[in-house]
Amino acid sequence: MKNLFITTLFILIFISCKKKESTTEDPAPTPTPTPTVSCPTCNFPDTVWTSTASGPKLIFKFKFDSTQTRLNNLGTPTTVAAGNAGQSPKFNGMSAHYIEMAPTNSTQVGLGTVLYRAEETMCGGSNAIVFCKSVVAKDGDVFFSVPIASVTPGTYKWLRVSLAYQNYDIKVKTTSAGVIDGTIASFVGFNTYLTKYKMHGAVMTPTLNGAGNKLQGYWGFYANVFSTEVKTEGQAPQTTVVNPNSANSPIPAGSCLVTGEFVTTANQTVGAPFVITGNETQDIIITVSLSTNKSFEWKELTADGLFQPEIGETVVDMGLRGLKPMY
Repeated sequence: MKNLFITTLFILIFISCKKKESTTEDPAPTPTPTPTVSCPTCNFPDTVWTSTASGPKLIFKFKFDSTQTRLNNLGTPTTVAAGNAGQSPKFNGMSAHYIEMAPTNSTQVGLGTVLYRAEETMCGGSNAIVFCKSVVAKDGDVFFSVPIASVTPGTYKWLRVSLAYQNYDIKVKTTSAGVIDGTIASFVGFNTYLTKYKMHGAVMTPTLNGAGNKLQGYWGFYANVFSTEVKTEGQAPQTTVVNPNSANSPIPAGSCLVTGEFVTTANQTVGAPFVITGNETQDIIITVSLSTNKSFEWKELTADGLFQPEIGETVVDMGLRGLKPMY
């Protein structure tokens, strides 16, 4: 009964999540890696980025910031709407599928300097991200690096990062168990080849249509209630994607390509184009700061600031609330 209760609870959570970007846009061109047809034999993603390249590097690190300005999908500061409530989840890790630097407002997706695109496979029948070969990075960890010598010199205004996987903890109020901790694994990439994954050490195996390709929005939930492990899964709609440059360069439909303007660490409120000269002698660190400021938002029926899906409170938004690339 406990498992049935929690399963029903989280089916209610995800049925109302909507993507705010227009889905009428034609996908822009992106570089195509060479996907493998053979099925991956790896087990779980790496948690540490490794590189054997020599020389100065361009290094990317994640930062999950619950105090960073909360933005809407167009990059404008926004508050939680009247009648709603929000929660800033505790992020355990995240992986990226694609990284691109764009020099101008009008640079379309795929036409800037593309630094990274994750390994993909045709094993599941259609092209998909290989989850077990991803790098799931924690707050402050390096999730990608590249020799600066291989980066096209130029002046760059925007950074685009396509997020593929999110793992975070939330608080949920129940009538039978009080306020419980739950963990969400959200696969937000366009398509993910998945056989198993972990939630706080517990191995999760997809049972919804079995292992294989999972379209954007596949999710898993894990909790320990009354010393009983609760595991469930489902297929959710897409999440909101912040793109302050959407009027000039929209993102492809079905992607989670978050866009942010470069700023300096010293002055984060004013855009500061990032310059690669090709003569760098030291590493450059880009901190990809992601706003988790009340990024988990729901329609509140009882005004207590606690998420209670069993009484009919439903999710309004689960998307990250902005990207700030700092150097």
